[in-house]
This record gives sequence, structure tokens and C-alpha cells, in this order.
Amino acid sequence: MISSGISKETRQKIYRRDGWACALCGDRRGIQVHHLYKRSLGGTDSPHNLITLCTYCHFAIHGEALEGDRDYWKEFTDQEAHEYLADYYAPNWWPWMDA
Repeated sequence: MISSGISKETRQKIYRRDGWACALCGDRRGIQVHHLYKRSLGGTDSPHNLITLCTYCHFAIHGEALEGDRDYWKEFTDQEAHEYLADYYAPNWWPWMDA
């Protein structure tokens, strides 16, 4: 298993901030922490660059789809994740920099 590099404390902080649910659809099942800007492209493990997503939305944000029983599910874009974090951290939102 490949480690995500996010500390347990930071991961818990992100889950708390996002209400222990997917920030895009509100589902509480299979939540994961997603880097808005990939570390390989200079993104950090700062809360400003992290968002909680369920498995479905996490796959969708990477341009993939899962089959399942979620009639309301749709393909989410990075733009929606950006807007969520911008609303939360505005006006001092700089996701590519450490907080």
C-alpha cells in the first residue's frame, strides 16, 4: 500500500472541517482525503489543498466512473472542488502554498 503522506492529525482535521462527509455530495460512506493540486505538481498537504470525497466523487474527479446504486450521482469536476475550498477559505485561499 502506498502512503498518501498526509499525517493522521491533518487527515482528522480535514474530516472534521468537512463534517465527516463528502464535500461534494454529502455521502458519509467511503470518505477519503483528496489533494486538489497533486503533490507531484507542487501541491502540499495543507488543509487549503485537501478535500474530503466519497469513493464515487473521488473517482469522478479523476475522470473515472463507478457503477452503483446512486441514481443522483453525476460526474464532478475539479471546478466544484475548487469552489468548495474557495468558499471555505476565502478571501485568503492560496491552495498551492502552505497555510
